[in-house]
Parts: sequence; structure tokens; C-alpha cells
Amino acid sequence: MVATGHVPHALLLIAPEGSGEMMLARAFVQYLHCMSPTPDGDSCGLCPACLQHASFNHVDTHFIFPVLKKKSGGITISDDFLPEWRSFLTDDPWMDFQRWPAILGKPDGQPRIYVDDADELRRKLSYTARTSPKKVALVWLPERMMEAAANKLLKLLEEPSDDTVFVMVTNSPAEILPTIFSRTQRIELKRLPDETLARMLMEDNGVNHADALAAAHNAEGNFPAARAAIKSSGVSKKFLELFVWLMRSAYTRKIADLKLWSEKVADLGRDSECRFLSYCQRMVRENFILNLQRQELNYLDSGEQAFSSKFYPFINERNVEQLINEFNQAKIDIEGNGNAKIILFDLAIKIIILIKA
Repeated sequence: MVATGHVPHALLLIAPEGSGEMMLARAFVQYLHCMSPTPDGDSCGLCPACLQHASFNHVDTHFIFPVLKKKSGGITISDDFLPEWRSFLTDDPWMDFQRWPAILGKPDGQPRIYVDDADELRRKLSYTARTSPKKVALVWLPERMMEAAANKLLKLLEEPSDDTVFVMVTNSPAEILPTIFSRTQRIELKRLPDETLARMLMEDNGVNHADALAAAHNAEGNFPAARAAIKSSGVSKKFLELFVWLMRSAYTRKIADLKLWSEKVADLGRDSECRFLSYCQRMVRENFILNLQRQELNYLDSGEQAFSSKFYPFINERNVEQLINEFNQAKIDIEGNGNAKIILFDLAIKIIILIKA
């Protein structure tokens, strides 16, 4: 598009989270502004425009991103958080949104794009481009716009100036205001392949291929999520130990052990309990697939493989669906503030029947 001079006034990159989508958007904008692009279609990295992009200071590039409302009640715009934004981009170009609220000072906060940002962007875009033929508004996660902000952005999209380009990056296109969505040219990006992600994890974290591939697949192509899974391998090991304990005690009908198991899991806290129950569902699915004798369909790490190599025959077409349903129902009940010890012990008793089906 840049080479042919047919850059749309509004471009929307749609991608699964953790696919490197913001890096692509930044590379595109830098290439658009580059003064000496290379013959193979890349920015030179050496001209003044490229150097400004490298420090996130290009005068014709305006960042809009979700932020937290100021306690003072004054206007809240992205520019107020530029130091945090530049640090975030420098430290983690994969843009792990889970880290962003903590960087803003409130780990449990819900960053949004407020109407003040739309007003400020309108003011900035009223000036002509200073050093480049095009000025760019680079919007991260437009689905997090407040309604008033989205409506004002819509007006800017409806009456764009010739020297303005909007580049928006989204992980949830269905949550974008439909009238904004319809006025953009969309490019859909696919998730990163498991093998590609596994290779990156092996290079960066020194893990073996089986563990890296399992983390990549379970993260569904999300690199930050896969990286976090590798770093929290201790949590995965604990979950495996609890799963093995449950299955062995249920098979041998050791009620006292199952009662103790339910108490231990209940001590984890609601969030960890729910994550553990999701882990159990995955283990049931993976063990059922092992019955097909198709190794390429399985994504178990080395510890899980060691246990599942003997356990998988107990998960079959007679019990797989009901096992998954029971784990899922227990998770729903715990999320609904049910008594975890009672719910988990009831689950364990049901597993006794199902494991020998």
C-alpha cells in the first residue's frame, strides 16, 4: 500500500492477542514515514524519522491508548502517561495487556480511552503534518473506547484530511463501534504457529521442545501467555500433582484422601481453584486424544507425558464428556461463590464412579 501510494485513511489490524500485532503496526507507521526505505520494503532505521520512531518521539505520530482516569477528576489523555507508555513498549514490545494496569499504578484497574483523548486528537490533527507527508494516529485497542470517545472519533473518520492516516490495532473487533468498524480497511492477522512460538520459547527460556510446544499450544499462539506459563512452571507442576492425587485416590476409592484433597485445593483460593479445574479439563481432553495414538495431536509437557503414558486408557468415550462437564460445573459453582470444600469433595466422589466407567 505504501509503495503504490494507496494507503487507506483508516486501517484496522485485527489479530489474536499476543501475536505481535502492535509491532507490525509500529513497523508500518515507521515505514510510512521513512525517508530512505530499502528496496526490499523496509524502513532504513537510520534516517531522522526512523530514529524518532525508535525513541517513540516522532512528531507526526500520535499515540492513543487505554489509561486510568485521574483521581483529581481533571481531563485524562494518553499524553499524560507517555513515560509509562514508552517504558512499556521498550520493555515488552509484545504488549501484554495484563501488565499494563499495574504499570499505570493500579493492577486491578480497567484502562479505557476517554472522550478527552478524542478531543485532544482532534486538536492535534487540525495541524498539518510537520516533517512527513502523512500524520498518523496510532490507536491501541479501540474496543476500549468509552462511547463518547468512539462517537467523536467517528466524526474524525467521516471527514478525514488528506494528510491523516488512522492505524488501529484490535484484539476484539466485535466490541468496536460498528460505524467505526465499517469505515476502516481491515487486515486480519493469524495467530503465531505453535512451532514458531515453541522455537522462540526455547531460544529465550532454554526449555525443551516438548514443554515449549505444550506451552505454545495451550496459550493459543499468545506469546506473552506462553512465556508466562513457562516461567510459572512451578504452578503447573503443582496442578499436575493435585490432578494425579485426585485420579489415583478416586481409582482406589480412598475417601479420606479425597476429603483431604478437596481441602488442599480449597486452600488455593478461588482464582487458583478455577484455573486448576480448567487444567483438569485440559488433562482429560489430552488423555482422551492419547487413545488415538497420534502423538502430533497431543500437547503435554514432559511431566504430564510421564503420568499420562499409563493413565490415558482410563479416559475413554464412555466417560470423557461427563468428566469434562463435572469439572466445568464445579468451576461454575466456585465462581458463583459456592463453598469450595463441599463442591470439590462432591466432585471427587463423582470421579470415583466415572474413572471406572
